[in-house]
Amino acid sequence: MKLLHFDDFKLGVLKGDNVVDVTDIANDVPHTGPHDRINGLIANFDSYRDQLEAAIATADGVPVSSVRIRPPLPKPGNIDCMAVNYMEDGTRDEPAPINAFLKSPNCVIGDGDTMVLPDVPATIFEGEAELALVIGKKATNVSEAEAMDYVFGYTNFIDGSARGLPPAGNTFYQMKSRETFAPMGPYLVTKDEIADPQKLQVVLKNNGDVMQNFNTDDMAHNIRKSIAWVSSIHTLEPGDVLATGTNHRGLNPFMDGDKIELEVEGMGVLTIHIKDDLKRTWARVTRLQHAEKGGEGVQTPQLTGKYAPGS
Repeated sequence: MKLLHFDDFKLGVLKGDNVVDVTDIANDVPHTGPHDRINGLIANFDSYRDQLEAAIATADGVPVSSVRIRPPLPKPGNIDCMAVNYMEDGTRDEPAPINAFLKSPNCVIGDGDTMVLPDVPATIFEGEAELALVIGKKATNVSEAEAMDYVFGYTNFIDGSARGLPPAGNTFYQMKSRETFAPMGPYLVTKDEIADPQKLQVVLKNNGDVMQNFNTDDMAHNIRKSIAWVSSIHTLEPGDVLATGTNHRGLNPFMDGDKIELEVEGMGVLTIHIKDDLKRTWARVTRLQHAEKGGEGVQTPQLTGKYAPGS
């Protein structure tokens, strides 16, 4: 089942190319807003599934193209992001030590929305294509063997990043938790629709050009281990998001006017737009292409605009 929010945060289920409104069913969940309604539905999904399936069977819905899609999880309690969690196509000799960071729930945007690049002296702005897990029940000190029992579903996730901000070594919070820097969606896909989340192709396009193209089988610390480790540090609640990291070789600069499309296999396509009032520019290359050309540093340098070297 593919769940989504649309228009004024009505709750829907995808049926082919249409969306069926199931808001009346979901409104039975005690809530103060769409964020805790979806979390409550997730926590009690077994109690509502028959009603949702009956609604899908008897209603045609409306074309999904005729509605405004909103984030499937408007304000998760936690957004945990695994860091340096890919083997980079075998170029790493060994996995990096397991690590993660938090993004603010206020970073969330949805399909069709705009990531806004702030007026800060970042050396580059990038967005990391990721598979994100959505937690289905309270998870504390979960074992790897039982970890998948705590997964409700999956969604596309882009981890926006403002790299290189001063002072050196004081970066994660101000790099990752900028508003609009956590696009997700368009759907929340229940886990029964995904046969093996460790064998999913992840493709990110920038203005139609494929920039990232990798498989989740390249993870350094797999989904089970990631859930077990994060839940050993803090409790995960229904509706929390755990983003599983990215292959960095295809990372590329996000610039004003860009159209970004992310498709993790089986998740639909998440489309966002990029806005930068400063109109800063970088060469349109991936990290790998920059390295293959003999470029200095990890990322291509800024070419024009405020904060460009020599400006």
